[in-house]
Amino acid sequence: MSTPEERVRELGLEVPDVVAPLASYVPTVRTGNLVYTSGQLPIVDGKLLATGKVGAEIGEEQAAELARAAALNAIAAVKAEVGELSRVRRIVKVVGFVASAPDFYGQPQVINGASDLLGEVFGDAGRHARSAVGVAVLPRDAPVEVELIAEVE
Repeated sequence: MSTPEERVRELGLEVPDVVAPLASYVPTVRTGNLVYTSGQLPIVDGKLLATGKVGAEIGEEQAAELARAAALNAIAAVKAEVGELSRVRRIVKVVGFVASAPDFYGQPQVINGASDLLGEVFGDAGRHARSAVGVAVLPRDAPVEVELIAEVE
């Protein structure tokens, strides 16, 4: 069976460098065998991929892709903390925030973008508990933000 890093490459992706914190926090905190990531935005090469509210300026399908990008940043943060993604035993919990127009109710479908990527990268170990939360606004007017908890060796 291939490693999580190999599966990332098979998906045509690469684990990026960890996004530098935008304020006074660290990208991850490890306690025992759990790694908690800070919220990750869909930032690629230092640039936020989109801004605006889902259901207004951003469509549901695009927002799911943005959630996927944010989840890849969370994967990068975990890898930086533990060295190799094969040390991840399980993704325990994902919390996804969706900056939503008042009449948008598809937050779960948006955060599926993150959940699906985690399943593709980690297989059964990527199955997780999850919350998908609609919010009024996110940092830098990002449409989505994703954080996770991973159990590691």
